[in-house]
Amino acid sequence: MLTFHTCDVFTANPFSGNPLAIVLGADDLTPTQMLTLAREFNLSETIFVQRPANPAHTARVRIFFPTAEIPFAGHPTIGCAIHLATAMAGTGDFDRQIVLEEEAGLVAVRVWRRGDVTRAEFIAPVVPHAVSGATIATSARMAAALGLAATDIGFGAHRPGLWQGGPRFLYAPIASPEALGTARPMEPAWSQVIRAAGVDSIYLYAKGEECDYRARMFSPTAGIPEDPATGSASAILAAQLLAAGALAEGETRLALRQGVEMGRPSEIGLTIVVRGGQLDQVRVAGSAVPVASGRIRVPNGMERDADRR
Repeated sequence: MLTFHTCDVFTANPFSGNPLAIVLGADDLTPTQMLTLAREFNLSETIFVQRPANPAHTARVRIFFPTAEIPFAGHPTIGCAIHLATAMAGTGDFDRQIVLEEEAGLVAVRVWRRGDVTRAEFIAPVVPHAVSGATIATSARMAAALGLAATDIGFGAHRPGLWQGGPRFLYAPIASPEALGTARPMEPAWSQVIRAAGVDSIYLYAKGEECDYRARMFSPTAGIPEDPATGSASAILAAQLLAAGALAEGETRLALRQGVEMGRPSEIGLTIVVRGGQLDQVRVAGSAVPVASGRIRVPNGMERDADRR
């Protein structure tokens, strides 16, 4: 049997934010077994914790959608780092560094607790950049894919974009929070747009009233009809904002809000550093709270030592 924990990420309140499953002692699991477990949990992402290749690091981790492995994701990084740091620190306030070996590269995460709130901030392992050789939908095609009018796509200098930083996302700027709230994937335009762009997901964002930007993220072909909080897409949003001229030289701090339409509001902190007109560093911050823990069988009937972590 394997030990697992679940937590809600990008929130300080249980049963909001983005749920995450953390599976410990996953060193001997095959990718097929991990995928089977991810499907069993049926959350947007499940993270598997293994011994690090370099003892100086905290852990090696593998991250899975219900449909496939992904090289990097934000809410598993935040949730797993908070879980590991809390387990090491015990009670009381603390401030420590966690280093996770992810498929996309090393991810440094600062974790700190003050009172009842534990937060973490990671540095994106890959600086977001453009995707070449793919087709970005026109505003009319994007609108058809999202069930909106063409006038609902874009605001100011913000236009649809395609960016990557480990994973890749198609970005759709939405003219108002009201239009953002009514958007939904619409076939056959949805499949045509994402196939042409070579992605599974479209990240929608609009100017917020109680935050800098409100967001939604749809990824039904990856087994995620809608995601309450998408840390990796939030990090890569930095490239979209820079292309729209929305970032000044130096450091910009933004508050993002996602998951509102799902009844799982999520609060994501985004810090972007621009030097010489180029992205230099992107950091994503958020909280996490534990929700459940338990034991789960190893797929294919292969039992494991219950004491291994």
